[in-house]
Amino acid sequence: MASTELNPTDYKSIDIWPDENILAALVGGQERAIAAVRAAIPQIARAADALASRLKLGGKLFYAGAGTSIRVGVQDGSELPATFNMAEDKIGYLIAGGRVAMFDTLADAEDDIEEGARAASALSPADTLIAIAASGTTPYTVAAAGRAHEIGATVIALVNNANSPLGAHADFEILLNSGAEVIAGSTRMGAGTAQKAALNLLSTLTHVKLGAVYDGMMVNVQAGNLKLKKRARGIVKSIAGADDDAASAALETSKGEVKPAILLCKGVSSIDVARQKLIESDGNLRLALQGIAAK
Repeated sequence: MASTELNPTDYKSIDIWPDENILAALVGGQERAIAAVRAAIPQIARAADALASRLKLGGKLFYAGAGTSIRVGVQDGSELPATFNMAEDKIGYLIAGGRVAMFDTLADAEDDIEEGARAASALSPADTLIAIAASGTTPYTVAAAGRAHEIGATVIALVNNANSPLGAHADFEILLNSGAEVIAGSTRMGAGTAQKAALNLLSTLTHVKLGAVYDGMMVNVQAGNLKLKKRARGIVKSIAGADDDAASAALETSKGEVKPAILLCKGVSSIDVARQKLIESDGNLRLALQGIAAK
């Protein structure tokens, strides 16, 4: 039996415990989940390196799963455009039961092997699939990973149980050994927390490698509202050493793009030259700034 499905005796009669004790037990499960993510750091790092390489070459990123697992995946992927300016058309989702299953419980959809394989047929050899399943045995997700592997796409598996069929299809397996749930089988808890944290680490490290972060700041941020415009202006001021007016003017010239605005504030002659320097540095702001300083 999968470890996430075990019913530990430690929680016998938990339903009649004092409220504080129930919550303390649940927090303990969350702490074990984070410890499992920490133990998987080397696996996450290897997967991020491969994912960054594929994305740099023009590949797309897909998430696959059912139930809680794909909901966690969609949350991760849907935040990448605003946070790191990843193109919307570079992200896809293979959801057991389709988009309606994000809101409605369609439990039997996870058993649809044919649909999992069909959905994964949209991938190309240049793409990467992140397949997520606590048990590692979800038929839809295993079929999707198997088909993606046949196509030649890179497969990253996030699983909470060792020696799983899903892990067997993966080029990179991230094992999150979060163990038994406080409430047996409720993988929205410990396993779900581990998946969420691991995906955060994976996608963030990937975009660090792609040049979307400088000194802990999101230099690829999309300034789509007042809060983000203020954040973008603060980033330009901090990195370029510019005042408020200069940062605002540079961002207006760059149409809200932080990196070229920083280069303008550092003395680059025009927006076209700023963008060319970023192309030459493969989008890496630090390298572009070093090139300016070297002259």
